[in-house]
Amino acid sequence: MHALMRQSAAHVRANSHFIHISTSKAPSIKETGLYGYNHLKTPKGFQRFVDDAIERSEELVNYIAGMPSSPEIIRAMDEISDTVCSVIDSAELCRHTHPDREFVDEASKAGLRINEFLHYLNTNHSIYKAVIKAEKDSSLTHEAQRAARFLRMDLEKGGIHLCPEKLDRANELSIDIIQLCREYNKNIITDPGHVDIFPASKIPKKMHHFVSPIYRNIPGASKESLGSRDNIKEKGFRIATEPSTLQGLLQCLPDAGVRKMAYVQGNSVPHANLEVLDKLIATRHEFAQLMGYKSYAEFSLHSTMAASPEVVLSFLLEMSKVVRPKADQEFEAIRDFKREKTGEPSGELEPWDEAYFTWLMKSATYKLDSSIIASYFPLPQCIEGLKILVESLFGVTFHRVPLAPGESWHPDVLKIVLHHPTEANLGYLYLDLKSRKGKHPICAHFAIRGGRRVSETEYQLPVVALVCNFSGSSLAPVRLNHFEVETLFHEFGHALHSLLSRTEYQHFSGTRVVLDFAETPSNLFESYAWDCRVLKTFAKHYSTGDVIPKELVESMVGAKKMFAATELQRQIFYALVDQTLFGEQTSTGRDTMAIVADLKRQHTSWTHVEGTHWHTRFSHLTNYGAGYYSYLYAKCFATTIWQRICQEDPLSLDTGLALRTKFLQHGGAKDPADILNDLVGSGIVRNCSGGIIPDITSLCEEMELKKR
Repeated sequence: MHALMRQSAAHVRANSHFIHISTSKAPSIKETGLYGYNHLKTPKGFQRFVDDAIERSEELVNYIAGMPSSPEIIRAMDEISDTVCSVIDSAELCRHTHPDREFVDEASKAGLRINEFLHYLNTNHSIYKAVIKAEKDSSLTHEAQRAARFLRMDLEKGGIHLCPEKLDRANELSIDIIQLCREYNKNIITDPGHVDIFPASKIPKKMHHFVSPIYRNIPGASKESLGSRDNIKEKGFRIATEPSTLQGLLQCLPDAGVRKMAYVQGNSVPHANLEVLDKLIATRHEFAQLMGYKSYAEFSLHSTMAASPEVVLSFLLEMSKVVRPKADQEFEAIRDFKREKTGEPSGELEPWDEAYFTWLMKSATYKLDSSIIASYFPLPQCIEGLKILVESLFGVTFHRVPLAPGESWHPDVLKIVLHHPTEANLGYLYLDLKSRKGKHPICAHFAIRGGRRVSETEYQLPVVALVCNFSGSSLAPVRLNHFEVETLFHEFGHALHSLLSRTEYQHFSGTRVVLDFAETPSNLFESYAWDCRVLKTFAKHYSTGDVIPKELVESMVGAKKMFAATELQRQIFYALVDQTLFGEQTSTGRDTMAIVADLKRQHTSWTHVEGTHWHTRFSHLTNYGAGYYSYLYAKCFATTIWQRICQEDPLSLDTGLALRTKFLQHGGAKDPADILNDLVGSGIVRNCSGGIIPDITSLCEEMELKKR
């Protein structure tokens, strides 16, 4: 949507205040504002932040209108992008993490205001003419030519080529889309749903920390008949059904009736998002048609590796067929296990049974105990694991540095610098990893500032924030389950993409790549969280210091593989839902609940529960919008890279050199297919009807799937 703001898949981007000048001197620590911006010492500073960004951008627009040389046009355009993104992305990080409501409110206002200005920039014909002139200049460097081409295409995505009336309507629709996405995501947070369970004995003691006690009058009983006042009430528990809690509960609740109640409620909220989603689909569709496309999916995908919805659908349908036989086998195994456990030979397997019985099967097969696994992953040790990873792979030190007064938004925030012995500082990383009241329940990478060349002697260092929601307190230190360790490594993969990229333009820095390439580094680094050679470098028992046993890691890996086809099938289903909802529309509109139900019946082994609508809290529909298939592209690419480049010696400097110089340092400045082929060689991508899809051979080998 935004020409001057390269979207980086599902990642919020922001900016900060670090420029590396060729000197090894550390800057003095003096009072500043959020992320190093002097403006952001107070909430109202966001207003001045916007004012200054608009003023500087208008100066640059006037400069570009004078038609300087092509390199200067691209450089000035990149500075506008950097200036505008500094506000938009700082505001997004603040909205998601700041504990002060006034800061959050002012950040929201700043984000909307700068987005409105962005629409002015994206429809400025002086800029458009200058970019077209630059694109025709064959003397530009390869990266500058690519920047000119992408800027022109992105301006056209904003409607620069439309007549004034249509352009005004496109701008209105763009603002509506932003507001609908915000409303959709706000509803997910404010309406997580809940179910009340009586009696309290239905909830196992080990689950009491997930639930809240409640009381009710016993039906048909009077005060006199019950005796003392204390006996008038019956105790029960209220289960909040937000996604993070619901999955853990379904895994541990032995009562099928309670599981069903929790599942149905958790997958039937927020109801208001049914209408919000209908509006979002219609608004995006109208916007796409104004741009000359048949659907929002076609509009969104035409500049990606896939290039079209047809290519994406052919890939997803191929994957669906490949995974179905093994997913069906897994379904039958779970069903048979349930029948044996419950003593019901003809009992059916329901969606609310999956988490509970798969965990029982994994535990029985591999004797796993989640508390024992977590005892090897105290949060400080996991951070140490990130440090060891970058030191081993890239020869880079990873150490904590002081935060300036006013720079941080919470006492839990740490600041890390990556330092290379010959290249000096490479970038800065904020870690905000613990959950707290008022913090959005997300795990995300925020690229606060993209790297770019400022002059021949100056390079603006990248700055990122890694945000998670790991629970714990000073009395109960944070220990991660292994899924959370995998999540931490996933987000760190995004962070490394940003921190190690060295592009000329911030427009291409790090994760600012085409939609269906952005998740590849993060998926690759998930593999590091499963490799025993990596885990033994940092996974140590919180009290004894013993290294995690090899046998435990092997059991964890075995358990992961037990129902891998079921999980892959689920991801394919999600991607098909995303493609279908934002695909071609009928004149009368469509029932999203019916669409989702039909796709589940066609492409999964599981039944659909009538009346439920899990998709109303599937936030990827807002920040991906026809792009969720990117996770599957990334899974295929990352599996091939791991097998061919990393698996033999995952922590060697040679492995790190290949990953850095052939992959991570290029960001979006190089065609992703060229990056993948240069890194791995042939056999990682395939051409398909004018687009590119991943080769699925490595993934099929890893998951023991038969290609068709």
